[in-house]
Amino acid sequence: HAWNTVTTNMRMKLPITCLILQIILIILFGTIVQYDDETDAKEWHEHLHNGSKDADNDFYYRYPSFQDVHVMIFIGFGFLMTFLQRYGFSSVGFNFLIAAFALQWATLMQGFFHGLHGGKIHIGVESMINADFCTGSVLISFGAVLGKTSPVQLLIMALFEVTLFAINEFILLTLLWAKDAGGSMTIHTFGAYFGLMVTRVLYRPNLEKSKHRNCSVYHSDLFAMIGTIYLWMFWPSFNSAITAHGDDQHRTAMNTYYSLAACTMSSYAFSSLTAHDGKLDMVHIQNAALAGGVAAGTAGEMMLTPFGSMIVGFLAGIISVLGYKYLSPILEEKLKIQDTCGVHNLHGMPGVLGAIVGAVTASLATPDVYGKGMEDVFPQIANGEFTASAQGARQAISLAVTLGMALLGGLLVGFILKLPMFGAPSDAICYEDSIYWESYLKPPEGALAPFKNSHPSATRSILCPAGGAQSLQYSVLNGKPASYFSLHRMAGGVGALTLRFS
Repeated sequence: HAWNTVTTNMRMKLPITCLILQIILIILFGTIVQYDDETDAKEWHEHLHNGSKDADNDFYYRYPSFQDVHVMIFIGFGFLMTFLQRYGFSSVGFNFLIAAFALQWATLMQGFFHGLHGGKIHIGVESMINADFCTGSVLISFGAVLGKTSPVQLLIMALFEVTLFAINEFILLTLLWAKDAGGSMTIHTFGAYFGLMVTRVLYRPNLEKSKHRNCSVYHSDLFAMIGTIYLWMFWPSFNSAITAHGDDQHRTAMNTYYSLAACTMSSYAFSSLTAHDGKLDMVHIQNAALAGGVAAGTAGEMMLTPFGSMIVGFLAGIISVLGYKYLSPILEEKLKIQDTCGVHNLHGMPGVLGAIVGAVTASLATPDVYGKGMEDVFPQIANGEFTASAQGARQAISLAVTLGMALLGGLLVGFILKLPMFGAPSDAICYEDSIYWESYLKPPEGALAPFKNSHPSATRSILCPAGGAQSLQYSVLNGKPASYFSLHRMAGGVGALTLRFS
């Protein structure tokens, strides 16, 4: 039951990890990364000389989408995870840290796999969007392990996951010619099942000891809704961010818009329906209402039709709510998968649904419906390289490849993260900010009085309110912090505290 500060102390681990990773990134960027034609002063002005206008620069087409995606990554995902009562700093703060690292590493990994130009990676606004997409996948996995990992573990996870994401994306988009503009497969399915496998390998048999912190309070759920609303508003931009200019981008945004709206309706309906008293559950509203965006990710750019989009969103909302209500407890009990945010219900199952819808929609593509637009959406069908049903089959194979890559990758990375040197919290102190953040709770009045004249290695038990007791880890006696700390919750909101000073 002990709170041992030695293992979770980040004093050397976190600075060394951050500094080494960033120095390596700077060196790699210095040697192999350069501006693309539309970013480079000399190259772009040669384009202008050849009749292009500044308004033709891809920046003006893509940057609004990039801004929206960026908001989703840092505000959307960050705040969506603040629902835990004592984990708000870590939710937004670790999200910020992982994303800042992952987007740099993703630029390198994706650039490496998606075409080096004369041995150099060319970067522009589209590579920024793609790097954010990859980061999104890592943050989905973060949701599965939320509250149970140290920042060093999360950085190591990001290092490996970004690499595997880039390999999977290369297999799907380049080798299989699959279409997945909004990433139902590459981002959501991959991130969810990778995270689920990691959290399975990191299974905590005594997590029950932290159960009282694995819940929300009124204001933490309200903060999480900030994340939900930002994600919901900008999801049409997310799915359409890298589709072809013109009708494709327009159609993708619109399909996502209607899918989300229908999904929200079915989420509210089933949230109320599955509760005995008919009351809405904030967990369903925060998460299931977004499943329509996930499910429209693959077929969004296809001729899904507005009512088709609505059907997809409607089904996604139902699947997601039922997953939270009935499947998550089964996964935890039978398969030992401790999925903190329920990423299986928001990203996993709706991602698989989106992939299936994409495969079916692709297999039904005809020149009558697409006309010359077939060249943008399905270039291989347009040039006769393969039939619509072959495209559908490739979409289905892509789903299988993604699931395999995610589960095997998560298994491998999970075992790496089990190494004790990464400073994970013990089962009794999960979902707790004050392990890794400067404590914000003051110890209760007179809590340290019993220790004033005690022997340096003495152990004492005192009674104090449970909330305040947890901040005593940082209280100092005679210039030394407590090296051993345990808190037993008792009835009436009172905790029995044990401290040892050495």
